[in-house]
This record gives sequence, structure tokens and C-alpha cells, in this order.
Amino acid sequence: MPSSEPPSPSIALFDLDHTLLAGDSNALWLGFLAERGLIDGAAIMERQARYLTDYTAGRLDILAYLEFQLEPLAGRTLESLNPLLEAFSATQLAPRIAPGAASLIAHHRAQGHRCAIVSATHRFLARPSANMLGIDTLLCTEAEVIDGRFTGRISGEPCFRERKIGHVLNWLATLGANPTEVLPHTWFYSDSANDLPLLEAVGYPVAVDADARLYAVTDERGWQRISLRHPAAFTARPTATFTGRGTTSPLSLCTTAVSDQGDDRGNGSILRSAPNGKTAS
Repeated sequence: MPSSEPPSPSIALFDLDHTLLAGDSNALWLGFLAERGLIDGAAIMERQARYLTDYTAGRLDILAYLEFQLEPLAGRTLESLNPLLEAFSATQLAPRIAPGAASLIAHHRAQGHRCAIVSATHRFLARPSANMLGIDTLLCTEAEVIDGRFTGRISGEPCFRERKIGHVLNWLATLGANPTEVLPHTWFYSDSANDLPLLEAVGYPVAVDADARLYAVTDERGWQRISLRHPAAFTARPTATFTGRGTTSPLSLCTTAVSDQGDDRGNGSILRSAPNGKTAS
């Protein structure tokens, strides 16, 4: 049933891992479990590394990877896992929220924009980060639960690559929003070339601490590039505003190179002469 709340004229969508979070939720979770002797750390982390290689190359079998992600939850209840999840969130996720994430979200909210996270990570691992960032709307992969226990399978479609668009469209339908009217006024922030389908579907695609493949695309298409891991780039021009198509982009305040340290995927300098704000053509 459509929401009674009127749709916002503009929407800001955010990927989670390596975008708002300076790390990968599942890799961190597996490492956390391995440290406590709850899984075979060496074997599991070797599999995780192989999946990461496939992900970076754009050839990931998402269904196989999600089954792998959900193996540690299979047969367990949420209640039995909550103490572990709370400790994980406090020790692994909270310290890795990207320093500029809260400011970026706050800037969008100050303009009345509706914010949502769109992530391939399943809800059990994605929800704690969303809560810490104060974002209620989480569009993500759902883990199947039967009789109160995780089955180790997903429920519905994975929220990955082009399927992220389907999740967004379904959400817009619940708001009574017309995608052809809303998407041209929508921002999407992501680090990964795997998100190109949704980046191409919105009016304001933004690369955040981009991987090598997405970085190359930004050069070709003149898309915005920012870093949330180095917030000095974001706060350089705090008077910039977030408005709709045809006005200065919010990312005009993120265009200054601030670091040559590179990111954790070996992409070199985080920001290099990122283009100015997008204007109407």
C-alpha cells in the first residue's frame, strides 16, 4: 500500500561497503568470527579472498557468494546471534564508518532529501551500519528465516548490480513516486564499477573512493569523484547547497585533492582534480 507521506523531490542513495563504510561488512564479520575461533579462519578467509577477486573483476557469482556469506548464520536464531552482532558492530563497524559519511548525509537531509542505503550485503550485517548512520531505509539482500532460524539462503532477489535498480523501483512504488520523475533528481554514491547500472540510472552519479574500474569510468564520463575517508575534501566549502537538476551539484564542495595515500585496494590518489558540479545541459 503506498505511503501516505509525500515523496521527496530529491533522493540520495548510498552504497554501504567501501562507500559509507571504509571496509567490507562480510570480510570484517568473518575475521571477527575467526578471531573468536567460531569458524575455520584460514579456509574461510581464503574463500573470501577468491570471491573478492571475482567481485573486483566484475565476474562475481552473487548467489554463490551470498550462500557463503550466510553459512555462519544457518540454523541460528537472531536472538542467539545478537550478542555477537552487538560486539561486532561496536568493535569492527563503528570504527570504520567513513569520516565524511555523516556530514554528507546531513547535507542531503538539510535540503529535505530522502536518504536510503542500497547494498548487496544482507540485512543482518547491513542494518547495524545503517542504524549508526541514522538511515532508516535500507534496501538490501534479505536472508531467509523459517521458524525463527536463518536457513543459509536468501529470500527474494539479491540487491546487486542491475538488481539494485529493481529494489529501488519497488521502494519508489511504495512511496507512490514516479521513477521517471524521481530518478533524474536522484544521487547515488558508490565505490564500485559493479554499481554502474544504478549509477547510470540516476541523474547524479558519484564515485566515492572509487575502485580502479569505476575511476576510469569517471574520467570517461566526467562524473563526480569524492572521498569520504578524508573529510577535509568534503568540508572545504560548507556553504555549497544540494538542489535539483540544473543547479550546482553538492559535490562542488568535494573537488579538492586532499590525499595521495590511496585506498585499501591500491587505487592510488583518492582525489585528483575531480570535476566540478553537474549542471543542466
